[in-house]
Amino acid sequence: MNNIADLYREMDIDSDVLGLSDRIIEGLKERFKAIDETAEYNQLKVLKAMRECRVSEACLSASSGYGYNDLGRDTLEKVYANVFHTQDALVRPQITCGTHALAVALAANTRPGDEILSPVGKPYDTLEEVIGIRPSCGSLAEYGISYRQVDLKDDGSFDLDGIKAAINEKTHLVTIQRSKGYQTRPTLSVSAIGELISFIKGIKPDVICMVDNCYGEFVERLEPSDAGADMVVGSLIKNPGGGLAPAGGYIAGTKECVERCAYRLTSPGLGKEVGASLNVLPSFYQGFFLAPTVTAGALKGAIFAAGILDALGYKVFPGPDDSRHDIIQAVTLGSPECVISFCRGIQAAAPVDSFVVPEPWAMPGYDSDVIMAAGAFVSGSSIELSADGPIKEPYTVYFQGGLTFEHARYGIMRAVQQLKNDGIYTDAVLW
Repeated sequence: MNNIADLYREMDIDSDVLGLSDRIIEGLKERFKAIDETAEYNQLKVLKAMRECRVSEACLSASSGYGYNDLGRDTLEKVYANVFHTQDALVRPQITCGTHALAVALAANTRPGDEILSPVGKPYDTLEEVIGIRPSCGSLAEYGISYRQVDLKDDGSFDLDGIKAAINEKTHLVTIQRSKGYQTRPTLSVSAIGELISFIKGIKPDVICMVDNCYGEFVERLEPSDAGADMVVGSLIKNPGGGLAPAGGYIAGTKECVERCAYRLTSPGLGKEVGASLNVLPSFYQGFFLAPTVTAGALKGAIFAAGILDALGYKVFPGPDDSRHDIIQAVTLGSPECVISFCRGIQAAAPVDSFVVPEPWAMPGYDSDVIMAAGAFVSGSSIELSADGPIKEPYTVYFQGGLTFEHARYGIMRAVQQLKNDGIYTDAVLW
């Protein structure tokens, strides 16, 4: 057997879903071509950095103990700084996740009496306890660091008057979340972030501007650090890890900001000098090298998801024709049953744990039950095929990842097939 339709049928995709999928993809060829061109640019950018930083075979060797004089770790941080066009970078397996990276950056660069401002509305759920919006042991609020936010306008634009009024003598750090999190607001383009930073620094030049870059790396040709951000922060089990990094996070930015982060992550007086790389350096280097291409595949998957689910009548955000600035696709399904059905379809398409049936649960850091579908080679990796969402109105699921477009495509088809099998779809004419 070498017929792709027959193989899809054996993998539980019927001819109706396959036919709809083919029609959607046919209309995306020009869009995909532009994504491939961006991936090529970013691939060359990473390769250029590795050549200029003289990455060698010795850089792939492990260190242990204190990790003093770790050539591979130190060179990798130079590569990140080169790619992000920053003065320095901190790239460590000891950073456990994106939330941890952000918590380190916030705590390291604020002091009691300072105020943090979010000019783009509320941050991602897991940061609420870090900041102290929801009380939690060890929050920044417990250390006398206050927080203020200015919501976006109804059309998704910045409330410049509100931001200007919110900036005061205590405002020390501005945190800008690029991606939407569990919201349906627009993801911010690098250009928009640059305009916002310019506006803020025009009011208070010495304020630190930090960008939560999670899910946005390599989607565009520029990064927020090219647009004036003092720090960009992210997770290695998202875009920049390329699906190979088994853990870790990064902070890239000014020398002063990164140095403070290093002292916070390890210990005052030790900073970047310690932190053994153990055996992760080959995956860190190779994952970063592959990241532009892997991100492109995930981005194509998100656009395909928007197209096919929009055709079925669901509210998708961004829309199938909208510009893209991260790899996340939000789909409002309207009921808990729909969210659960969709996630079970994604899980069934996974290479690992495809037989597992996901259920909503009280996941730490969230204010409602959350369902997560992910059968990944790296636990929790959201550059791999995954979907998740809170079980609360408006019952929106967030799809992202896929190490290849082909897998992302199958995952979405399998989720649509699950909706169909469960009797949940909005326009039977499409079949």
